[in-house]
Amino acid sequence: MIKNFIAKAGWPRIIIGLFLLSLFIAAPFVGVRVDTSLSNTLVRFGMNGVMVLAMIPMVQAGCGLNFGLPLGIIAGLLGATLSIEFNDKILALVLECVAKYNLAFMNEQFVIAHREAIGFASAMIIAVPIAAILGWFYGKLLNRVKGDEMMIATYVGFSSVSFMCIAWLLLPYKHPTMVWGYAGQGLRTTISVEGYWLHVLSDSLAINLNEHLYIPTGMLIFFAVMAILVWIFMKTKTGTAITAVGSNPDFARASGVNVDKMRTISVVLSTVLGAIGIIVYEQSFGFIQLYMGPFYMALPAVASVLLGGASVNKAGIVNVIVGTFLFQGILTMTPSVINSVLQTDMSEVIRLIVSNGMILYALTRRVRNGR
Repeated sequence: MIKNFIAKAGWPRIIIGLFLLSLFIAAPFVGVRVDTSLSNTLVRFGMNGVMVLAMIPMVQAGCGLNFGLPLGIIAGLLGATLSIEFNDKILALVLECVAKYNLAFMNEQFVIAHREAIGFASAMIIAVPIAAILGWFYGKLLNRVKGDEMMIATYVGFSSVSFMCIAWLLLPYKHPTMVWGYAGQGLRTTISVEGYWLHVLSDSLAINLNEHLYIPTGMLIFFAVMAILVWIFMKTKTGTAITAVGSNPDFARASGVNVDKMRTISVVLSTVLGAIGIIVYEQSFGFIQLYMGPFYMALPAVASVLLGGASVNKAGIVNVIVGTFLFQGILTMTPSVINSVLQTDMSEVIRLIVSNGMILYALTRRVRNGR
């Protein structure tokens, strides 16, 4: 049994897991609270989980790791900024619908009390169709460059971020909390979501066992729901066809499967999950980060799913859960423990070294496994 577990998990993953466990064990001896560190790890897990989940469809379709995730993130940023731009109009529209249709389960007081949840939902409703359209074009492009998907995806991700650096300055946003005050146009680099949908998901059903141990139940439940939906989709006829295309496109084509269509669907789904994931991230983080903010966000997501045991041609929900927890756990614990041991404040330097080290390991190890 132990040999089977080692063979299945792999020594590198076991060593990383033991290293994380050793950090939790060492924490109280160097003055670091375990409950606070665990809370931070769970929060980071919930923030990043859906973006890591976005890796699964494209990997299963044989499109490789989605280095073009910033394209989905940009769709999410558009949804988030537009929901703030039209926040008052959206609330007015909802109130008008409530009054017009006399909805039994909603009234004006209910809408006002849940205005942050409505704003959060509107951000996703706006972002999803934008992500679907961008994902469709992205999928068509990847179908033209089969065999070089990850290289082209990297270019798409980086170039889309650079293009949006111009767009964020030119798009006609007018909301005073988002535009540069002295110019009256162009979006700020960082936009606060406080007063709109800050922690709307994180604090929902949250558990505070003491002043140090906080469990973002709502965010974890949301991730679980998204993971279950992805798992169910991959078990449907379309999901099975996507996996077949990734396993053996020639056999899938001979069986009557439209290979290009399945690949495009997987890219669209991955892009949509990326858009939803960044909105979940923002409501917990508290800010919308524009311009170069999305530039490197694909790398931690890719590294997380690889650390969880996925490969460039096979990934599952367990890989996402394990990898995200390992990546975010080590990223949370290492700076705290090392700072306490060295009696210095090098949190950001240590965090960069650790995160980039894990990304480098994940991207350079052997990751092509059989189906």
